[in-house]
Amino acid sequence: MGEDGRKDTIGMGVFGRPSRFSGLTAAEMIALVLSALWLVCVTIFFFVSGTRGTGADPMRGLTVIFAVFMPIALIWIATMAASSAREMRAEARRLEAALEAMRNAYVAERQAANTAVKPSVEKKLDQILGAQRETGAALATFTTMRGESRETPAAPATPAAAEAPEGRVLAAPTAPATPEGQASLALPGREAAPPPPVTIADFIRAMNFPKTAEDQDGFRALRRAMQDPRAGGLLQASQDVLTLLSKEGIYMDDMQPDPARPELWRRFAQGERGRAIAALGGIRDRSGIALTAARMRKDHIFRDSAHHFLRRFDKVFAEFEKHATDEEIVALSETRTARAFMLLGRVAGTFD
Repeated sequence: MGEDGRKDTIGMGVFGRPSRFSGLTAAEMIALVLSALWLVCVTIFFFVSGTRGTGADPMRGLTVIFAVFMPIALIWIATMAASSAREMRAEARRLEAALEAMRNAYVAERQAANTAVKPSVEKKLDQILGAQRETGAALATFTTMRGESRETPAAPATPAAAEAPEGRVLAAPTAPATPEGQASLALPGREAAPPPPVTIADFIRAMNFPKTAEDQDGFRALRRAMQDPRAGGLLQASQDVLTLLSKEGIYMDDMQPDPARPELWRRFAQGERGRAIAALGGIRDRSGIALTAARMRKDHIFRDSAHHFLRRFDKVFAEFEKHATDEEIVALSETRTARAFMLLGRVAGTFD
């Protein structure tokens, strides 16, 4: 059994308590000292007072027994209560450490599994940003070359309509405002044309982000959506929260939300909040919700990013709902960005 086993066998007595003074706790030693002092005091009292026996009065004998043993019983009850409280505190600390270890193991396992099965969301988003920068540089080069090759370029009558892709647009583009009475400067080869409006189909595809590095349609839709100030701001906020969630091992592809009716989404877009639209928070993954809530409490950067994303989603979806059909609202609700809204909305109390 070894030295520890021999010590346990020798040092433990009845009911598993230490049987030698070396194994007593501080509380038990104090209880023994107090009990001994009480017995000494009672013995001295009886000798000094001249009391030798209980006589024929049974009540007097019962009173003497209570007077002698009741304080000792109270001392040991208090000692056992203190020992139990100490053991419960130790057990609580062990449980807390075990839960923290399980949480760390779970996060590590999820991160390892997602790394092995598919590229991480952070890597995908880095690829998206790189492709976006390359596209922006190519467009700038193309514009410069076109301006140099034509001496007097003819501006189209409706540039936004001519360059806009086929399909219904999310919202009409807004031309840059100029002060009243101020003439605009005409620079040769630099036509300040507004970006083409993003279509609803491209907006929905961009909200889901490209699935793989070979998803050319996804990258094309993302570049078009990024040119729109409102859609681009929402996509940037979505990228930020998805990256932060991935560091906790939370990926939107793993979430399977309960579908909500388009009528509920329209009521949300029109400003309704609370339990009436609680079905929009269809994420039921308890571990994901718990990890997100813990990160929201501890990390103020994550909390600010989440609230910024929720505000962006609220404003853009209110505009999207005016132009979208029920089928398009359902398609949007299945994107990664919409799932992040469901998860963060549940944690932030949007549906309470």
